[in-house]
Amino acid sequence: MTDQPPVAGNARTLRCLLLSDFNTQVLANHLAADRGDLALTVDSADYGQVAQVLADPAHGAWLPRPDCTVAWARAAAVSPAFAGLLAGDRCRTDELLADVDAYAALLAGAAGRCRMLLAPAWVAPASGRGRGPLDYRDGHGIQIALARMNVRLSEQLQDCDNVLVLDAQRWLLAGGERAHSPKMWFMGKVPYGAEVFAAAAADIRAALRALQGHSRKLVVVDLDDTLWGGVVGDVGWQALVLGGHHHAGEAFTAFQDELGLLKKRGVVLAIASKNTEAVALEAIDQHPEMRLRRGDFAGWRINWSDKAANIADLAAELRLGLDSVVFIDDNPVERERVRSALPDVLVPDWPRDPMLYAHALRGMDCFDALHFTAEDADRAEAYARERVRRDARARVGDIASWLRGLGTTVTVEPLSAANLQRTAQLLNKTNQMNLRTRRMAVAEFAAWAAMPGHHAWTFRVSDRFGDSGLTGIASLAIDGADAVLADFVLSCRVMGRQVEEAMLAWLLAQAQRLGARRVVADFVASDRNQPCLEVFMRSVPDAREAPRFTFDTGRPCPLPESITLLEPGRAEEMDA
Repeated sequence: MTDQPPVAGNARTLRCLLLSDFNTQVLANHLAADRGDLALTVDSADYGQVAQVLADPAHGAWLPRPDCTVAWARAAAVSPAFAGLLAGDRCRTDELLADVDAYAALLAGAAGRCRMLLAPAWVAPASGRGRGPLDYRDGHGIQIALARMNVRLSEQLQDCDNVLVLDAQRWLLAGGERAHSPKMWFMGKVPYGAEVFAAAAADIRAALRALQGHSRKLVVVDLDDTLWGGVVGDVGWQALVLGGHHHAGEAFTAFQDELGLLKKRGVVLAIASKNTEAVALEAIDQHPEMRLRRGDFAGWRINWSDKAANIADLAAELRLGLDSVVFIDDNPVERERVRSALPDVLVPDWPRDPMLYAHALRGMDCFDALHFTAEDADRAEAYARERVRRDARARVGDIASWLRGLGTTVTVEPLSAANLQRTAQLLNKTNQMNLRTRRMAVAEFAAWAAMPGHHAWTFRVSDRFGDSGLTGIASLAIDGADAVLADFVLSCRVMGRQVEEAMLAWLLAQAQRLGARRVVADFVASDRNQPCLEVFMRSVPDAREAPRFTFDTGRPCPLPESITLLEPGRAEEMDA
């Protein structure tokens, strides 16, 4: 199931460069088609010039700099050893892997010329039965040779953060009997059917959405006949169709298992259901076959109100934009209501048969990510902890007392190899508390931070409820007496706890240590970063020059009393 989020208001046209040893016009057409999610221009280098373009940094194909380069070469074109195998010769593994290493070196060398480089895995040519029973025998088998080549390629590229290997075998499965096109190969050097290129384009577009920070982060699910079978308010939780030896019951638990896997990937789960809350929560807590429990959901709206309003309320509570939300409901009327009221929310058409639910969820590409960090693994639990914080705030009432009671600690660390990947991920995915909404790949941001006069730091946040992980970024570019604030980024998960004010206070002190007399911050508006503007408007003594904000480093800027700030590289804590 291909998912197409809407184009962000400040989106620019992205450039995709295709390198291949076959005709990629059909792929280019699929990529360039207006799908409503990305604006793309697609260029193809000269036919059969993959290695030449990869090896030549001055080649004209690299200008203007591509956002994405797809290097799709057939195994026989990359490896003389594999070509010999196809010709009936015995293949030596060491020669085969040496060919792969040489190609991987070309890919790694070209990685810095684009934001992202995608290399489809090698697949078997359209050669009927191949070697039959010998296909997994050393020296003779095509499949064992390809398996070794793909594993070796992936291993050799592990340290290249912006080079990814794509599963092309799945594209062939999507093509079915029409995956290969023998006639089109002889007529136009097109080796695959249109269905294969359509599946490839969908994966490439999904990777580009992830590159732009447009992956979906929140799944809101209905309950009755979606998470379980039956209407719990009518039949009671004991009579729900869920688990056991019933085919539909097993299908519902399989669907819950798939949602649980998404949660482990960092996708947040929530509920929007027309039900009596106490009855529904009792089912979630008590039914022995429930795979998901109350603690797996970051929030819920279980009432008799409009689901569109409930979803908007949930997203606001979790501080996520509506373009981060996927809504799953078995009821087509409810789906259409949400689709029309909240066009930014992705509402996929959903199968009528619950035995297809898990399959439908597995087919969605809107959750694709380019990296996976410890913060991703902990995201769902972090949102659950945030729900506990909100409950504590509601009980305390006084916000100042609540903030002091959190016991928030902010730990500042310089940018390093250990935190670089998470830093780049946060830079590219954060929208609301983001001064300039710069989007940079890992290598790009590392190169920027290494330039003379450039400095970048990360901020980790924890409190008595738990560790939120690396959730803030700030960077300065020293320009004479000025320290230009290049990035000021904070995850929505920790907004509103005075972490923003603590970051600013520390930055002013750090700029003074670096010899700057002023910190200059130029706010660049997007359709989502109004919260960042509000922080700067209330923090600067004189906001008349907004959207430019100027801070005097000699003017005292105290740390909020509710924050303890730690710098592991310095002996003392920053005083409030």
